[in-house]
Amino acid sequence: MPNLFTDPDAIAEDIIRDVGTDLVVGLPLGLGKANHIVNALYARAAADRTINLTFFSALTLEKPSPKNLIERRFIAPVIDRLFGGYPDLAYADGLHANALPPNIRVIEFFFLAGKWLHVPFAQQHYISANYTHASSYLLARGLNVVTQLVAKRVVDGVVRYSLSCNTDTTLDLLRARAEGRASFKLIGQVNSELPFMPGEGDLPAEEFSAVLDSPATEFPLFAPPSEPITDTKYAIGLHAAGLVRDGGTLQIGIGQIGDALAQGLIVRHRDNAQFHAIVRRLAPGTAPLTAREAGSLEKGLYGVSEMLTEAFLVLIDAGILRREVDGVVLHGAFFLGPKSFYRALREMTPSQIARIRMMPVSFTNELYGDEDIKRRARIDARFINNAMMATLMGAAISDGLEDGQVVSGVGGQYNFVAQAFALRGARSILTVEATRKAGARTQSNIRWSYGHETIPRHLRDVIVTEYGVADLRGKSDADVIAAMLAVADSRFQAELARQAKDAGKLPKNFEIPAAQRENLPERIASALKPAREAGLLPSFPFGSDFTDTEQLLIPALQILQEAQRTPLRLPGLLWQGLTHTPDVADHECLARLGLDAPVTWSERAYRALVSAALARSRAG
Repeated sequence: MPNLFTDPDAIAEDIIRDVGTDLVVGLPLGLGKANHIVNALYARAAADRTINLTFFSALTLEKPSPKNLIERRFIAPVIDRLFGGYPDLAYADGLHANALPPNIRVIEFFFLAGKWLHVPFAQQHYISANYTHASSYLLARGLNVVTQLVAKRVVDGVVRYSLSCNTDTTLDLLRARAEGRASFKLIGQVNSELPFMPGEGDLPAEEFSAVLDSPATEFPLFAPPSEPITDTKYAIGLHAAGLVRDGGTLQIGIGQIGDALAQGLIVRHRDNAQFHAIVRRLAPGTAPLTAREAGSLEKGLYGVSEMLTEAFLVLIDAGILRREVDGVVLHGAFFLGPKSFYRALREMTPSQIARIRMMPVSFTNELYGDEDIKRRARIDARFINNAMMATLMGAAISDGLEDGQVVSGVGGQYNFVAQAFALRGARSILTVEATRKAGARTQSNIRWSYGHETIPRHLRDVIVTEYGVADLRGKSDADVIAAMLAVADSRFQAELARQAKDAGKLPKNFEIPAAQRENLPERIASALKPAREAGLLPSFPFGSDFTDTEQLLIPALQILQEAQRTPLRLPGLLWQGLTHTPDVADHECLARLGLDAPVTWSERAYRALVSAALARSRAG
């Protein structure tokens, strides 16, 4: 049985006494980190330079950091409400300050998106890896400790622990240990907010060497609130929803596009005529969706995804995710989400939770091992993942920049793209927002070429932007370029076409069809407006941890943020605010930011800017 501890420092001392002073510690991706144990090991190594400590991890979670007065006044109460009591990871503070002790290393294979740009130590110690390869890299480095947050259950006096949110690499590592290919200590920290998930991650106590279990080390789970779904993301999600086959298999990547896709599938299932009408408005001049891809979902779907999100639970509740494989409708490898998501998992009945099974990442992301069974289960699969950019010839950029800076990581994306080509009837769907803001400028995310690729062009399949679907599989380069131009923003189409023609990859007489020369944000907003007004596409389709006042403030603050990127717009916004009379709702919003009774000139200016932004957000 494991040694039980109530003090983090004591369990850290026990680990060092048992394992030695050369520690290679595996931390689960994201939610499953045993923060108190990690911090105690960090403090012990920082105080004793004879200890060599390496943390191998991914997706280090950190609370939001406000950058100015308005952000601070908006975010600070949200942080207190949603993240109050969540213990910060000491190694992250050390990385940001460029102050890691020389005997401590932190190595990650997936970053929280954009968090570690231009942080030299983090960038230099990043390992580019498929998610499924991470466990083998850990073993090759001499892994000797795994620390993990766990759920606890006692039945008839027998204690069991669940790996809960992170079966992903831990189950693969435990299999290696059982087969004699590894030797490490599994250390648990109990958290009562974690749902106890049945399946392979439901472990007997003897699998653990030590467990930290104390009310003093309980903490609220990291729970990022759902963000409002923009018109751009809804358009992408709706296009993708028209590609999912009834009776098929669904995988969804990280991000709000997954929520938009899920809401799109719900509209498609419950009001099929409305769904078709929305998509026709979004993509005029294109062939109508076929019944096979866009009818109601009578047979239902089966889910297999490395990341289990709230969107999947909503699809189960809507009766869409219901095709069973061995009594299970959803296999996942890790989860992360808002407080309502964790609560829903905790409150499920045994029969409900039994239909969700947490698995190793080698199961969800690969076909190897029980391949025949997986092939029979993963029929008509749709693997839907996000990319930052794409080239005209179909390569995708998802994890980094051409100067070598890593934004996030490859994760499971390459695995799912490969599965799409290995499985009969399967498709890889990569979603890309057609443009992005770079300071005051708008840039195209569709490029002629780019100095870095995550998915090479020979694995091009389906690219979806807010302007439509580019089906690239098996097409010639010229046809691929034409398809990509059709889903690019029209402000950039002419220059992109010129570059392709100059390179001899597109006929000189090629012209973009007239219906695709109106690819502008205004058209998307207009196409979605009827469905927005009918309540079919709410900003927060699955509820929100933001208050009603905060939900009103979010689009206004986004308008203000956009204006700050273009300083010439600020005087007009300021004048509008100074001459605008706030209504009752405005006063509540201003009070929420502490601007209802401004004292300083700075507060008066911010009050006027926020007041004007609120008026513009209501006007649409």
